[in-house]
Amino acid sequence: MRRNTIIWLGSLLLAILLAAGCGVLTQNAASRKADKHRIAMEVHQRLNERHFKFVPERIFPTRGTGRHIGGEGYSLVIDGQKIKSHLPFEGVAYGVPYGGGKVFTFEDELKSFEEVAGTPDSRVFEFSTDNGEDLINYRLTVYANGGANMDVRSRNRSQVSYRGAVSPDIPGKEQPEE
Repeated sequence: MRRNTIIWLGSLLLAILLAAGCGVLTQNAASRKADKHRIAMEVHQRLNERHFKFVPERIFPTRGTGRHIGGEGYSLVIDGQKIKSHLPFEGVAYGVPYGGGKVFTFEDELKSFEEVAGTPDSRVFEFSTDNGEDLINYRLTVYANGGANMDVRSRNRSQVSYRGAVSPDIPGKEQPEE
């Protein structure tokens, strides 16, 4: 009799814990979905305003294999007509100043910025700048979830690609009210 009561109470406790756990999982899934939607809307708004930050996670040189670069502080910030680039470069340099020059670490004005045809779940931007040493062309593809791919071509260096994400957070910029 006592053993049956313990088994019954144990089963009841297990059932209650499972039911509570399912409710928490459902709530977490709903909040994750809401967070993803909120971030997607913020990124979309920042892209329209031309105030966004691309944070690369991987670099893919023309020759060789890609490698992880996330967490090393690299980024490309577009702030209206200004560009602030702090990106690594791996590849061949054809005609650069002694010591390597600025490479992809500089602040300058954008020469051009335009949105070109994309797909229903992505937006594609092409922009360029002349940092005083090199003419650099960028092609940034941003997906609905905030993920992004960027191809960088320059006159004096081989092409390099990056994979990462577009962040709505820009240091020194006021975040929109919710």
